[in-house]
Amino acid sequence: MSSIDRSTQVAELSKLCRGFRRDILTMLTKAGSGHPGGSLSAIDLIATLYQCELRHDPKNANWPDRDRFVLSKGHGVPALYAVLAQHGYFDRDLLPTLRTLGSPLQGHPVVGTAAGIEACTGSLGQGLSVAQGIALGARLDKKDYRVFCLMGDGEIQEGQVWEAAMSAAKYKIDNLIGILDYNRGQIDGPVSEVMPIEPLADKWSAFGWKTKSIDGHDYAQILDALDWAKKAEGSPKIILANTIKGKGVSFMEHEIGWHGVTPSDEQLQQALQELSE
Repeated sequence: MSSIDRSTQVAELSKLCRGFRRDILTMLTKAGSGHPGGSLSAIDLIATLYQCELRHDPKNANWPDRDRFVLSKGHGVPALYAVLAQHGYFDRDLLPTLRTLGSPLQGHPVVGTAAGIEACTGSLGQGLSVAQGIALGARLDKKDYRVFCLMGDGEIQEGQVWEAAMSAAKYKIDNLIGILDYNRGQIDGPVSEVMPIEPLADKWSAFGWKTKSIDGHDYAQILDALDWAKKAEGSPKIILANTIKGKGVSFMEHEIGWHGVTPSDEQLQQALQELSE
């Protein structure tokens, strides 16, 4: 791909993600509950995957040969809903129904509700196990699709994550690509204080994974990392994406208090103004 093509991709992603951030904050404000901080930290990663990397067909959401995406950090699902709606998996008119009774857009992903949801991830720390099972199934079915699993840094404190990491390496599941949204904050405080997880790259490498660290808001770096993951064979891969909780909104960035608190109407208007500039 030429540098001009990459520049065009980056410009398009930047514009798209400003819109997605507006969608996220608007639906969360209307719902009056949910998780803005981790949705805003993850949106650049999710948007780039669906825009530039995944083999998928919104008109045939269950196409057997599609790549799969498992959102293990399920509380960040407003980001996924915004992207799925933009790609036509469901009508954008559903976005304002987030977290309402009977809506297909629940507070965590639920299979069988909105099209495009690949796994139920209401409980944290289980998505990598699910993704590994799907990826192993592809091998058994002689399919060449890949499985991407986006995790949060707080949830990888769960032991189940490391059990999955061990077995994925044992079986050399190289169609499994983990992505870590490393925003360094969880609901109870800084990850480094609640339960330190460093040295991350060394730990994943010791478990047999190929690792790559990037800036999770730099679209060129995200695209390069996805290219790297496509070429690295023989073992599972993980992209350690350094991100900022609340990215894109001045009064939310780095503020752990915005983990699970939604904006007031006045704060929403300020955020929308910033994201329109």
